[in-house]
Amino acid sequence: MDLGIRGRHALVLASSQGLGLGVATALAAEGVDLMLASRSEERLREAAASLAAGHGVRAEARVCDLESADSVEALADAALAAFGAIDILVNNTGGPPAGVVTSIDVSTWYRQFDQMIMSIFRITGRVLPGMRSRGWGRIVTIASSSVVQPIPHLGISNTLRPALVAWSKSLSNEVAADGVTVNVILPGRIRTARVEELDRLASARQGRPIEEVVKETEAQIPMGRYGRVDELGSVAAFLASERASYITGCVMRVDGGAIRSV
Repeated sequence: MDLGIRGRHALVLASSQGLGLGVATALAAEGVDLMLASRSEERLREAAASLAAGHGVRAEARVCDLESADSVEALADAALAAFGAIDILVNNTGGPPAGVVTSIDVSTWYRQFDQMIMSIFRITGRVLPGMRSRGWGRIVTIASSSVVQPIPHLGISNTLRPALVAWSKSLSNEVAADGVTVNVILPGRIRTARVEELDRLASARQGRPIEEVVKETEAQIPMGRYGRVDELGSVAAFLASERASYITGCVMRVDGGAIRSV
């Protein structure tokens, strides 16, 4: 299926690896030009070069620290200067530190709120006016299954990410008539470096081999396995496409059935 977005311009946050890179790869395969952003300059430039060479698209790279308002503003300036317009915004932030709520100090809450929430509000606020004026735009935010079903030992994610769902739904209602859609993806257990890190922490915490931890987790997923990054990337590319023009305010699960609620 031609998703109808060839030649569009996308800004993908936290896209040097993991889910962000998976989404960027799926968009590049559809002919979308990209601005990639993350804190890791080396990985970022390698990713941009690979996508440009592999898919024949323009792929720019910009180092950005999502905890810094100035850095986020500079990213927005760079993206708009590079492409003139951003048609597709993929909001994605790195996973916060693991830990139970009672172990998190106030300074960490403030820092994570800036990185996970305020950065998304800021960058969206910069690119949204252009989308509305042109009558076309796609905003896709990657959150977590924790917004529906809290994940043990991920207190920060369980607490902060639900705000993104409420914000996205509110925003979707305000901009739908302008041709801008706003949707959220809830990843389940997708095989990334972040998930491997969480498995290692669980292994150490429980004093069990990591293979046992992974096998037990997979047994709790109806599909019996972890998801692949490209599987989530394909969903994000569809939600960012012309074909998804009547889908907005949606929370899409990509979890292999792991979330137990309807």
